[in-house]
Formats: sequence, structure tokens, C-alpha cells
Amino acid sequence: MKTLQDILHQRSLSALFQPVMNISAGTFLGFEGLIRGPADSPLHSPINLFAAAKQQGLSLEVEMLCRQIVLESFFMQDLPGKLFLNVSPDALTHPSFKNGQTLSYLETLGIDPQRVIIEITENQPTFDFEGMRNALLHYRDMGFQIALDDLGEGFSSLRLWSELRPEFVKIDMHFVQGVNADPLKQQFIRSIQSIALSSGTRVIAEGIETAADFKVIRDIGIACGQGYFIARPTPVPPLNPPAEVGCLIGANCLMEQPYSSKRNITTDVLLRHVEPFDPDTEAEKVLAIFSANKNLQAIPVVKHGRPVGLINRYEFVDSFAKPFHRELLGKKPCKEMMNAEPLLVEKSTPIHELGNFLSEAGIRHFTDGFIITEQGRYIGLGTGQDLLREITNAQIETARYANPLTLLPGNVPINEHIDFLLHSGKSFAVCYCDLDNFKPFNDVYGYRKGDEMIQFTGKLLNHACDPQHDFIGHIGGDDFILILQSADWEKRCNQALSSFAQTSLVLIEEKHRSIGGYSSEDRQGRIVHHPLPTLSIGVIWADAESFHSHHEIAEAAAIAKKMAKKKPGNSLFIERRESRQLEMAGFQPFPSAYHG
Repeated sequence: MKTLQDILHQRSLSALFQPVMNISAGTFLGFEGLIRGPADSPLHSPINLFAAAKQQGLSLEVEMLCRQIVLESFFMQDLPGKLFLNVSPDALTHPSFKNGQTLSYLETLGIDPQRVIIEITENQPTFDFEGMRNALLHYRDMGFQIALDDLGEGFSSLRLWSELRPEFVKIDMHFVQGVNADPLKQQFIRSIQSIALSSGTRVIAEGIETAADFKVIRDIGIACGQGYFIARPTPVPPLNPPAEVGCLIGANCLMEQPYSSKRNITTDVLLRHVEPFDPDTEAEKVLAIFSANKNLQAIPVVKHGRPVGLINRYEFVDSFAKPFHRELLGKKPCKEMMNAEPLLVEKSTPIHELGNFLSEAGIRHFTDGFIITEQGRYIGLGTGQDLLREITNAQIETARYANPLTLLPGNVPINEHIDFLLHSGKSFAVCYCDLDNFKPFNDVYGYRKGDEMIQFTGKLLNHACDPQHDFIGHIGGDDFILILQSADWEKRCNQALSSFAQTSLVLIEEKHRSIGGYSSEDRQGRIVHHPLPTLSIGVIWADAESFHSHHEIAEAAAIAKKMAKKKPGNSLFIERRESRQLEMAGFQPFPSAYHG
């Protein structure tokens, strides 16, 4: 087992990095550098490591080595953004501390001091307050920024904040964890945010571990966040927030897949893992791989997990075919022969979006293929041929379940979508839309005009939906289903009714418009007057507490539709028994009915 002296002599420490997220932008501001001792040693834990260092009088030596290890790893990985570098008050005020030592090391690595944030870690009282304050001002003069850690837990951080005006303060995780259910913690964080705004400081909430706490921190307006919910500390950190975090940021929220189906395919289905090469790998080694694998079309070039290029088989092999080129190129690094601007695609990207991009981009991306990433890191390759195959299969699958008249999703995807939302714990409005007096119109005008009326209604209802949140399906005949998650869903229903009343008349002859209907013969041979077609919409509010399947929702929606059809004209009926749940979800209460 290694002693502390062994660790110092052999530099047996490793760096971890935990992202610090800019919440409003939905991107990573930078990374906090953390340290771990040897994995097979009790000194693996930083608490044990620093306790042993203090006991043996080696605190400064251990901290300086930690600083070097973190800086070296940050540099080697070429991580973007800022580096939060932990520094203890003892190290700042230690008599043997050499001014400029960190700056000199940064210059050796080529790291700009303006990218480094000195984070003061305070785990005991600071007695030499003036010495620490002067040391921090010295760091700032050299270009560093300052962050105070564990605000609310330390002994002198409030005084430091007042006098030093740091660029960042970190709220201790005690006040962050469980904040969604604790009004007192919420008030504390609001107070800190208010002070920060007046002092020009950015607040970082540490210890965010749940979506509920993240939402509260976001809504209070805290600038930055850090914690397991965003990303855990790892030796090779992600470069982008995970999708579940991004979708809590309004500006970055991608459209949620409407239902679990083969028709909603993301780029990860195209994934083929190809062992990557380092940029400095000799070209002859790449040639050997291509020679051994005749089906390999491209090889990725990756550095510290991040893709930096793509080597095309034909261009690469062709360059070696010329006389003497093998001798000239064989020892050169492969980075000199790669495409340094390959197409990078996150694995969560829907294939239809990728297809649209490739159709507008140059042919090279299609022939070379593209690099598939997860949170900015290489996981595999995709090819244009595989993309075409999946898009074709998806189109066939979609057509299979679409209504042939309107091409809108039919019963299978409607049911899948409802069950998906219920399973996800979502709340949503289900709107059963039906044409009134459609059969007489079909009898008088014929089936062709009847189909035209159905297509017209489908387009009108589709226009009323927000494609980012809502779903429309065609059950069959003149019946449609809208599944709305838009906050203004009721307004959209009323707009659909108003639009139908104003525009459907273009399908009616003037002689029938003038008298408000037409006459036809019923089964008994009697002449009966029929009003013009109108639209009825019956609405229920659905959630997993009230319904367990699409079958139950279909029954309830059918009843609501019947209630709407009892009203003359273009009508909206909303089942009001679920109004309390709707109010709790932040929507407006139900009106009694709409009649237009």
C-alpha cells in the first residue's frame, strides 16, 4: 500500500472533472477539477488524503501536486470553457508559498489565466483573513477570477464576499438539496440571488440531484448549477448537458418524441463502432487497418474522447498508390490526411432531421459518413446508406398506419401516443372532433366532395396544433382526435371552431349558403331540410391518475363528443369533472361550454 510520500514521489493522483452548467444558456460554463488518490489505497478519498497530509505536515506539497495534476489533465483533454481550481486558505497564506508558481505552470502548459477560476475551499476557520484577502487580490491581478465555495457553510465567506466581490459564489448543497419542498431554503437562495445581482456576482447552486430541485433553482434565476443531476465527476467529462437536463431549459428543449414507436427513430440506430485513432498515429498503421478490412469506409480520429477528424478510405489509400508516397507518407501523423471538419451528430438526433440536413449539405458528408457522439464524445460512425435505409423503412411504417385520405396518423399511433403520455406521467387534453350533418352533405354533393370536406377539416385542425407539443390523429370518416399539451389548448379549440365557421363555406354552393342548408330525401321518401356541416369538439382532461389506458380515454372522449353534438352549430364541450386537476396543473379552469 502506498504511503503519502510514495504518492508525492510517484505523482499517483488522478483528476476528475464535474461540469458547471450555465443554466439560462443550457451549456457548460466550465469544469471543477477534483482529485482522487490511488484506487487501491485508503488515501483514494480526498478527505483521507488531505487529513493525512495535514497530519504529516505535507499539506502544501499535496495541494500543489493536486493543482498540477488537474491543470495537466485539463490541458491534455483540451476541455472547453473555464476551470474551477480548488485552493485552500492555508495554501494561500502558507509562508513557503511561492508567488507566481501557478501562473508559471499555466504558461508552461499554454493555458490562459483568464480561463482559470480560483475556488476557495473553506473547511476550517480562517484566522489570517488579511493574508488570504491579499493573496486573492494578487491572483486577480494576474488575470484569475475568484469563486467562494460552500456559501452558508463556511466561517468567513460572507465577509470575503462583501470585501472581495468575487465573480462567483457557490451555495452550499445543504440549501440546494430538497429545495423544491422547503420554503425556507427557497427564501435563503432567493436572498443570495438578490445580493448577487446587486454585487455583480454569479451564483452557482451545488448539489443539484433531482429534476425538481433543478426546476426551482432555474425558476429563482440562479445563473449556474452543478450536481449529479447535471453530471457526475468523471475523468473524461461530457461536453454537453444530457437531454433530460436540456429539456428543462426552454430555449434548448428539443421536441419530445410523441410516442414510443418504430416511426420515431434517432441516429443511434445507425451506430457502428469503429476503433478510432489518435491524431499522431502514423499513417502506415491506418493503412494497415484499411488493408485488413475491405469493408471499412472511414476511420475516426479522436483525441481524449473528442472527435477531431475522419479519414476517408478511398482518398487515403489513393494517396499511397502514387510512386514513393508510401515512403514519404508512412511515418507522418494521420491527422495530416484527415478531413478536419467531419459531420458530428448527437445520437439523440431524429433521423428525419439528419436526412433533411444531408439533403441540403454537400455530397461529402453522405459518402464519407458521419461521426455519432454522446454529449460531444465519440461513440461510433454512421453511413449515408444506412440512413437512407432507415428513412425508407420509417416512411413505409408511417404510411402503413396513416389514414389514406388525410395521411394523418391513424388508430395505432393515436393509441400509442396516448399510452406513451400516460406512462410518462403527463397531463393533456383529449379533443374528439366530429363533423355534424356530414352524411347529408355527402349525399347531396357526392363522395368526392365529401372527401374534400374531410381533408379540409384535417388541415384546419392540424393548423390549430403546435407541432412542438400537440398531436393530431384521424380515427376514420369525419372523426379526428387532438391530443394537446399546449398551455393555450382551449384557445386553439375555439380558433378551430371559428376558422371552420368562416372558411368551410367555400365548399358549399351559393344556393345552399343563402338558405343555410339543403333538402334531401330520407329513407321514408320524405323531403327533409338539413343544416350545413358544423364542427363539434368534446374535450376531457387526461392524466395517469384518472385513466390507465387509451381504451378508457376513448370511452370518456366519445361521451364528451356526444355532449358537444347536442349543441347546435359549432360547439365546444369540456368535461368539467377534471377541472380541479387542470387548475393544479397551471391551466385555466374550464368554461361551461362554447357555442358558435
